[in-house]
Amino acid sequence: MLTIKSSVMKNILKNGKASFTVETPYKLIETGSLSSQKPLIVYLHGFNQNIELFEKLVEPMFDVEGYHLFIQAPYPIYDRSREKKVEEWGCSWYLYDGEQEQFVKSLESASEFVEVEIDRVIKQVSPSRTAVLGYSMGGYLAGYLGLSRYPQVDDLVVVGARIKTEVFAGKPQNYEQLNVLALHGSADRSVKSGPQEKSCRQLAKWGTRVTFKELEKGHKLDEQYLDEAKSWLNSFGYKLL
Repeated sequence: MLTIKSSVMKNILKNGKASFTVETPYKLIETGSLSSQKPLIVYLHGFNQNIELFEKLVEPMFDVEGYHLFIQAPYPIYDRSREKKVEEWGCSWYLYDGEQEQFVKSLESASEFVEVEIDRVIKQVSPSRTAVLGYSMGGYLAGYLGLSRYPQVDDLVVVGARIKTEVFAGKPQNYEQLNVLALHGSADRSVKSGPQEKSCRQLAKWGTRVTFKELEKGHKLDEQYLDEAKSWLNSFGYKLL
């Protein structure tokens, strides 16, 4: 028996996008004297990390007197082992599918998010300077944030990542007051050091005070990277306890 299905008229009445709010934790820690004016250091963790993990990794940075702001990335990464609670999951700063347009769009969205948190804290504590320290995925974001939100950022430390200077090519550059430290491992198999060194040369042409330093290390963030960061920040007036 042959069955003939009747055709159904289907009209799309509306097609759009809706907003969804995600609660993202942050933590502000103060070190040193309670009375003196201090700098603010903002920490941007790596891929599949969170602020609790990153706070432990960068604990040596608490030797720097100041306000230490940890912000967690907005995109949680599902724990397939089902051994961790949601609040223990690692997170991602941006959505990247290999397309540069999507990459930059997502970097901008993440930078807007971080900028709001920094502004909120600055109004509370009135820091003398603001530094951003980003590692790996957080380093890519830190580089974009530092160049797109200049002069909100005075000092920029990027570890195991590359500053995407090509995104800002052809735009007005006025980075004379920006200080940049780019730290990379010669044995880093995740991110090669050559492209970052090239980005630093471009930053220098734009007037940035930039230091590129390659250590005999891999991609993993360890105390030697942090010692270099502390020493460099100290040269710009950040007090060591």
